Amino acid sequence: MSEPLSESPLDVLEPSADALEPAAEVLEVPAASGEKLQVARWYAVQVASSCEKKVKATLEQRAVTLGVDNRILEIEIPQTPGVKLKKDGSRQSTEEKVFPGYVLVRMILDEDTMMAVRSTPNVINFVGAEERRATAKARGHIKPRPLSRSEVDRIFKRAAEKKAVVKVDLTEGDQILVTAGPFKDFQGEVIEVSGERNKLKALLSIFGRETPVELEFSQISKQS
Repeated sequence: MSEPLSESPLDVLEPSADALEPAAEVLEVPAASGEKLQVARWYAVQVASSCEKKVKATLEQRAVTLGVDNRILEIEIPQTPGVKLKKDGSRQSTEEKVFPGYVLVRMILDEDTMMAVRSTPNVINFVGAEERRATAKARGHIKPRPLSRSEVDRIFKRAAEKKAVVKVDLTEGDQILVTAGPFKDFQGEVIEVSGERNKLKALLSIFGRETPVELEFSQISKQS
């Protein structure tokens, strides 16, 4: 009996009843006479933390070396624009991963392509269902589950529409200078950082009193 894995952040996409429906951009590859038609679908692959780009580059090279580049067709890391606010107040454009720890692979699933993916350094496994062994207590084999058309559409739509994320090297107790807005040129101390909202709270001295004020990352610079 198969049990779905629930650890993946891809679960927020709420897999639909059409989970086995071929995903967007399906490629039908002619098979030899008498063989079943081969279909390329998207699969999610879990990888080691911060190794997404390394896995993508390595798997692209391995696909060519192993002669499966005609079946491993695309490797994507859905990302959205980001901005990193440096200590000196300058900004650096970055890219933030929509699903850290995962890459998406459009491929024709067979023994050769599965082995090529699974044996790539820093790959943990496919996202799929665990096939429990009848007698052994150990975890069973993971059967890759193709992403549905709606899941693929939502992933790439989310990457395209997500607002730029601002990351700032700040922690509680840091001293900041307000560079924009009604409190420009005020100095203060950070008391709370909310990275998800791109905002922080700082104590500013207003009329001689320490007053908590909410500020956007774009309105401050960190004091050394």
